[in-house]
Amino acid sequence: MLMVNRIHLELRNKTPSEVRELLLDNCRSADGNTDGLTDEFVNLVSLSLIDVGLSSISNIPRLEKLKKLELSDNNISGGLEVIAQKLPNLTHLNLSGNKLKEIGSLEPLKKLKHLKSLDLFKCEVTSMTDYKASVFKLLPQLTYLDGFDKNEEASDSDVEVDGEGIDDDDDEEGEDEEDEDGEDDDLDEEDDDEEDEEEVEGEEDDEEVSGEDEEEDYGLDGEVDDEEEDEEEDDEDAAAAAGKGEKRKREADEEDEDDDDEDDD
Repeated sequence: MLMVNRIHLELRNKTPSEVRELLLDNCRSADGNTDGLTDEFVNLVSLSLIDVGLSSISNIPRLEKLKKLELSDNNISGGLEVIAQKLPNLTHLNLSGNKLKEIGSLEPLKKLKHLKSLDLFKCEVTSMTDYKASVFKLLPQLTYLDGFDKNEEASDSDVEVDGEGIDDDDDEEGEDEEDEDGEDDDLDEEDDDEEDEEEVEGEEDDEEVSGEDEEEDYGLDGEVDDEEEDEEEDDEDAAAAAGKGEKRKREADEEDEDDDDEDDD
């Protein structure tokens, strides 16, 4: 779809002055310019022109209230002074995936006093030595570059300056932690060994007590059995003695009867 037609579609029966956000991604520019976009969009705050085939932004209208401009994945190689002239209050600018090769091509953006965020992902300029530091130096008003915070950049520089001392301290702290961990492990192992020994001793004591109890029980059982055997023997002796007594008595009675019979004769 051509950009002109897409703009008409996005209006949806509104007038240009009523539109605050305009999304024109992936439509086509007939001549590589912003066709159909006029200065009637006086209240436009956000404009997105991602991958629309732009090679120039020379005819972009003056939009005083525009804060955010998305121009990624186009063919823009320069001419950024138009942005500085016609979009004075811009705070966010995305130029990722364009053909910007030199840090110098960004110099016109110095005039954008309110610019806080700039994205240049996939642009050749990002491969330059000290790219981020150079851009932050060229555009001191920036807070974010490719999502990178300028304050973090300063913090990282401080770390690099004192890097050796910090690394040494970290190494020493790491060694101390390892030593403490090793000592703790040794103590834990000793405690485990002592607990194992105590458990073994406890089991041996239990076995000894159990053996003694069994021996005592066995002794008692033996004594009880001996007593029962003695009682049985005594009973048998008494029974035998009683049997002998009765036998003698019967013999005596029989002798008396014989004597009586003789007397009668």
